[in-house]
Amino acid sequence: MSTQSWQEQGFALLQLLLLASLSRAEEPVCRQRGEPEDPQLSKNGDIILGGIFSFHSIWWSRQDNYTHTPSPVSSLNFRAFQFAQAMLFAIEEINNSTDLLPGISLGYKMYDTCGSIAMGVRVALALANGNEDKATSSTAPCTRPAQVVAIMGETSSSPCMAIATVIGPFHIPLISHFATCACLSDKVRYPSFLRTIPSDYYQSRALAQLVKHFGWTWVGAIRTNDDYGNNGMAIFTETAKQLGICLEYSVSVFRQEPPENIQRVIDIIKASTSKVIVAFLSHLDMDVLIPELTHHNLTGYQWVGSESWISDFHTASMDKHHILDGAIGLAIPMAHVTGMREFILDTKSSEKNQRYCSGYEDVSGLQNAFTDMSLMPIFNNVYKGVYAVAHALHSALGCKKMCSKKILQHIKNIQFKTKEGEQVYFNENGDPAAKYEIINWQPRENGTVEFVTVGFYDTTLPADKQLYLYNKSFMWAQNSKQVPLSVCSESCPPGTRKVLQKGKPICCYDCIPCAEGEISNTTDSITCVQCHAEFWSNNKRDDCEKKMTEFLSYEEIMGVLLTAASLLGTMMTTTVAVIFFRNRNTPIVRANNSELSFLLLFSLTLCFLCSLTFIGRPSDWSCMLRHTAFGITFVLCISCVLGKTIVVLMAFRATLPGSNVMKWFGPHQQRLSVLAFTLVQVVICFLWLTISPPFPFKNFHHFKDKIILECALGSAVGFWAVLGYIGLLAIFCFVLAFLARTLPDNFNEAKFITFSMLIFCAVWITFIPAYVSSPGKFSVAVEIFAILASSFGLLICIFIPKCYIMLFKPEKNTKKNMMGKMPLKTL
Repeated sequence: MSTQSWQEQGFALLQLLLLASLSRAEEPVCRQRGEPEDPQLSKNGDIILGGIFSFHSIWWSRQDNYTHTPSPVSSLNFRAFQFAQAMLFAIEEINNSTDLLPGISLGYKMYDTCGSIAMGVRVALALANGNEDKATSSTAPCTRPAQVVAIMGETSSSPCMAIATVIGPFHIPLISHFATCACLSDKVRYPSFLRTIPSDYYQSRALAQLVKHFGWTWVGAIRTNDDYGNNGMAIFTETAKQLGICLEYSVSVFRQEPPENIQRVIDIIKASTSKVIVAFLSHLDMDVLIPELTHHNLTGYQWVGSESWISDFHTASMDKHHILDGAIGLAIPMAHVTGMREFILDTKSSEKNQRYCSGYEDVSGLQNAFTDMSLMPIFNNVYKGVYAVAHALHSALGCKKMCSKKILQHIKNIQFKTKEGEQVYFNENGDPAAKYEIINWQPRENGTVEFVTVGFYDTTLPADKQLYLYNKSFMWAQNSKQVPLSVCSESCPPGTRKVLQKGKPICCYDCIPCAEGEISNTTDSITCVQCHAEFWSNNKRDDCEKKMTEFLSYEEIMGVLLTAASLLGTMMTTTVAVIFFRNRNTPIVRANNSELSFLLLFSLTLCFLCSLTFIGRPSDWSCMLRHTAFGITFVLCISCVLGKTIVVLMAFRATLPGSNVMKWFGPHQQRLSVLAFTLVQVVICFLWLTISPPFPFKNFHHFKDKIILECALGSAVGFWAVLGYIGLLAIFCFVLAFLARTLPDNFNEAKFITFSMLIFCAVWITFIPAYVSSPGKFSVAVEIFAILASSFGLLICIFIPKCYIMLFKPEKNTKKNMMGKMPLKTL
């Protein structure tokens, strides 16, 4: 062929291609990419409802010759088929109803996603736009009115998220019966999504409260690695942390992951110390995990399950070695829909079984996935979703022009009761009220497992009543009747506090006993509380007991002995006074200034008696009386002794030739000196009581477990001024008596006064350090001892020798014997 001929043919081909291009530009056509999708089940009606279910979930590869598009081969998912049957049952009931949508028939188009999210999006767009080619202008978008008013499905959360995203602009309601992810409550991202199953926000929190209820604070967690598992476990983890529950581990699994990942999870469980496993898994992932648990014989673990698998009889039937016996978890409440079971098992209906049944099967006696009615609560969710759409359509009949957006608004606002009396409504997030049953797996003698309802969780009740467990017998792991223990550390009993172990979670801690004086009266207390000042911790450190009060009382031995000593001294003094009175005219009495002697005996009596004010429970009057009475009586006593000493010195001076000293210190002056010396002490005591008097005081410092009842000095200056004045007089008296000790008489009283003052000063000098260092009531006893010792010293040294002469040596009680070598003038 010539070159010219080739050129002519090429030009003709170019013209043909240009013509085709111009023709296509004049009539643009909108076509769906790829092969069009046909519904698995369909029926015409005035209004069409869409359905998206995964009728086939497992795919196998096959050899193809690549000459045409291969047809997929998969296994039928009876569960999804039952969901579709529930939808058909609801549509058929509505079409036969004379009250709901009268004169309007509902049709349906149900598509199969084959377990693929991408396929779910594809069929959702087919329900929204249709599959047919559509001619349109070059400027018009490739869209058309929605083919359905609402879509029922999908079963899982992740597909629903994808589908809700792509159909959102069409305002087509997507109502799921089993997608529980809390993320789908976000109305900004998923404005047209609703569901008839509670959000996992409530389930996750309920699971955490259930775990807390049984005291499990150290748990492991396994989740499905998808939106359902990840979001559900995130909420559980957050709530568990708030409730003081710690996760030893949190791992994910997915049924399509390689076996190595499942083995990694098994190894983690084996190495763990927690005995409770929270499994937020889909039933498909649980079905994959059970054989591995059985293979490794992982028994003795308490499983806590989510609603996806805890009430699934297929999952229970796979657990042939009873690894999961005793499992507890949340399930959708049991439901009964009249006629639904019979409808699902009716294989003779040509409409619903046109693809899967011949119509001649008898399944009434079979026990398989198709006849399993354990998921009736989920079938009921599908049923309620269809009725929600029907009620919304019914309420919108007054609209002249119905659009899907209006239907969406009507669905959000509907509220109705099913024929079984169940209330149906949606909250602002498109979620129903959260109600769950608490299920316990209890094995039976025939080897099967019974799902026993042992409680409920209802968010419509007050917060403290939402979780309720019946008074039923639970079955736990390994058929135990005892609630299993799963803690990182044993609970800290009352009397101890928790101290966290370094580098470990808050559930791992040591129990440290409370310090003395502190208690904790609750289990797992984090702090010990200081007892009130008047209380002290008991030996167990779990209660504050009132401290024992301590004071020098008359009932105790030391108080009795001191009281006896005081009374003995009083009686002795009284006896001496009687002896002196009976012998008042004898030389020995007259020679020792009888007036001062009787006044001295009187003051000694008061000294002995004032010690009694130190014994007994301190009070306002006893605190003021004890020190002032002691100070004044002792000054009176020392003043008398001082007067007697001065009299002895003056009497000796008076015997000297030309001495007239006695006229300056006669009886009148002696009385004035005693009064003057005593008056000074009275003034000191008056100032003390006026400015800052002693007062009763509870001393908490000397003993940690006792309260010392004592008298606070008020003013320490006043107390030491009283003692200092007494000491000053005693020293002055001692010096004078010491100077008079060598006077030349047979009965020199100055010697006895010197000795008595020596005892007095020694007692009170040793009193000061003993008083300061003695704790509590012993300081009071020291002061009483000092009073009694010095009083006895004065009584014995000054008066007993004279009494001895008067009673046993009366022959010496003569004036001549008293005068000795140098006669003394009678005083």
